[in-house]
Amino acid sequence: MGEYPITPEFALKLGWAAGKVLSSTGTRKVLIGKDTRISGYMLESALEAGLSAAGVQASFVGPMPTPAVAYLTRTFRAEAGIVISASHNPYYDNGIKFFSANGTKLPDEVELAIEAELDNPMTCVDSAALGKARRIEDAAGRYIEFCKSTFPNKYNLSGLKIVVDCAHGATYHIAPKVFSELGAEVVAIGNQPDGLNINEKCGATDTGLLAEKVLEHKADLGIALDGDGDRVMMIDQHGVQVDGDEILYILAKDAKLSNHLSGGVVGTLMSNLALEQAFAEMDIPFSRAKVGDRYVMEQLSERGWTYGGENSGHIICLGHTTTGDGIVAALQVLAAMLAQKQSLRGLLSDLTLYPQLLVNVRFKGDSDPLSSDLVKKAQAKAENQLGDSGRVLLRKSGTEPLLRVMVEGADSALVEQCANDIADAVRAACN
Repeated sequence: MGEYPITPEFALKLGWAAGKVLSSTGTRKVLIGKDTRISGYMLESALEAGLSAAGVQASFVGPMPTPAVAYLTRTFRAEAGIVISASHNPYYDNGIKFFSANGTKLPDEVELAIEAELDNPMTCVDSAALGKARRIEDAAGRYIEFCKSTFPNKYNLSGLKIVVDCAHGATYHIAPKVFSELGAEVVAIGNQPDGLNINEKCGATDTGLLAEKVLEHKADLGIALDGDGDRVMMIDQHGVQVDGDEILYILAKDAKLSNHLSGGVVGTLMSNLALEQAFAEMDIPFSRAKVGDRYVMEQLSERGWTYGGENSGHIICLGHTTTGDGIVAALQVLAAMLAQKQSLRGLLSDLTLYPQLLVNVRFKGDSDPLSSDLVKKAQAKAENQLGDSGRVLLRKSGTEPLLRVMVEGADSALVEQCANDIADAVRAACN
């Protein structure tokens, strides 16, 4: 159902509505995890009360990455999984995500039924039918072993020094153990959550501190996860960031070299043009989905492909998981390094991403910048200047009156000029 800005009252009603719908199909057991933000304790209790009132049993795993909840839902044969998290957002945001028994998004008809149930008055089952609650004590250990199982048995990480940034989030007690138990020397940072510091100047959304620590400790690389562990960014030995597009390239190329690539690769409208061109040179089919990991997943499922992702670090490896998983994706990159006997930067020696600039332009709510002749003219001019070595993407924000102007190309100065020209045209046309 995606993420919801939520109050305890809403969480209570949502738990009840979900319980009503799920119990009508025979579902009586739901698994619940959360990240480390302080409101998780409150919302967890509210969800438990709502589910119990609907007669559904809640099993709690505590602070746990979103992909871990997807995995554990399958492992414990629960009929649904719930994650209390706002992913990469600050601590004061929170949300709720649902998984099916298969560790994938809920079917659309179930989501719609839950949303419809929210409009009904809340009732409670008889006391004898109330749902019970229990806590699963060994959930973290189970997920750690699962992550390790995705790494080839013939390799180990001995001799590698890795800095792991857990963003003070849900991976704080998991990620360092995964990499150290596979043999790496691990320097853990962002592993002291206090409920308020999740994603604060750390993690996948801000890799500056990680880059500093990689250089300070003379590490081989750094791994940055976000608050709920479904994103990953990396830092090479020189302190340079490796983003989601580059990670996707490494994984797809390694799969191609080992004859394990199934079909092609799914990116998004924001995926770098150089990535698409590199895949074309390797005869790897490439498809662009709308921005958002759910759209990437939809295309992967439709096409029967294995690898997909976003430049923001959502990487999906369907050969190992059912959703984006930062730890698992990082392990596959490390396996590629060992298989090809290359450093992280060495794996990218034949890929140079084009400079990409994103400008957000606010406009009046009743305006339509995409229909403006001024904007169309500016876009056409930019596309003509960039030629085959660049592209322009204009898209509206889904939540606020913003037009996102993205320009990329081989010439960084031209990219900046084109982006600013289009942004100026939007302001002139709409304001």
